[in-house]
Amino acid sequence: MQRVLQDNQNKTGPKLNIFISTILVFLIFGFSLFWGRYHIEPLELVQLFAIAPAEWLNSPEASVFYYIRLPRIFLAMTVGAALAAAGSLFQGMFRNPLVSPDILGVSSGCCLGAALGILLSRYSANPYLIQVLAFSFGIMAMAMAYGIARLSRGEPVVMLILSGMVVGGFFSAALSFIKYAADPYEDLPAIVFWIMGGFYRANWEVLFNLLLVVIPCIALLVLLAWKINIISLGDEEASSLGINVRFLRLLLISVATLMVAACVSVSGTIGWVGLVVPHIARMLVGPDHKFSLPMSILIGGGFVMLMDNLARCLSSSEIPISILTAAIGTPFFAYLLIKGRGNAWR
Repeated sequence: MQRVLQDNQNKTGPKLNIFISTILVFLIFGFSLFWGRYHIEPLELVQLFAIAPAEWLNSPEASVFYYIRLPRIFLAMTVGAALAAAGSLFQGMFRNPLVSPDILGVSSGCCLGAALGILLSRYSANPYLIQVLAFSFGIMAMAMAYGIARLSRGEPVVMLILSGMVVGGFFSAALSFIKYAADPYEDLPAIVFWIMGGFYRANWEVLFNLLLVVIPCIALLVLLAWKINIISLGDEEASSLGINVRFLRLLLISVATLMVAACVSVSGTIGWVGLVVPHIARMLVGPDHKFSLPMSILIGGGFVMLMDNLARCLSSSEIPISILTAAIGTPFFAYLLIKGRGNAWR
């Protein structure tokens, strides 16, 4: 009887924390609607929702709210949720607390593709050239890392991590060469600013295209959360339980790579979200991915929304969001490590 009561408490605690986190995310979302260089009062917000879509362009307030602020808030929440989900997956699958979504070189590949797109944009009228190249090179980086790992002999997880480091280093070197050869007055500042991340390119079309990738991927990860728990035990244990480890690992890596490449292609590099947020989620709900994965999604979405609010409001010019995620995320992460003493990984 005591064991049953303890099991119920163990299940109720994570669910309660997820419920509280959901409320906090909604509060951050509601707060983001008002916060910005163009301040909107609560009564004005109610009036904006009453304006018909055909009249949005006729009202400056409605135009700012519907075409700039609202898609940007949704985009920040989507990117944060996807990066945190990918980080939670990789840390569990690789059984390594230092793993982040760019472990397979995806972010480096996206940055290289974006830099090439910026250089080629002067010769092309395609407005999505930078995003397409960034996404394509991100997928290419993952394919190269997985291919090198398959050709290598050794423990699969270790080979994947080492292959990702090799591919990431190669693409970083290629990116450095492009920055060295780029026009220092036009192309180089654009490349550097893009790499530092931001949501200034947000619009409804970009958000819709990202959601087409992120929503199915997150839904699949949530459905496979119990298998992520099994594969995190190790290859031998997972195989003994009837799991096709090679196929499942490839499927999970592909899903996470699609999300990360899609997010980086529209927002640039946003560091520390995929590394820090999964740790916070595990400290709140435990290592079970049935709880830690949804919690990571909630915390990641709320955290990036909050950082984006600061990025667009702290100064007269927009601050690259990766600066804020690193400046605020790292001290908070250090505090959690000291307070939690690594209990999430024991």
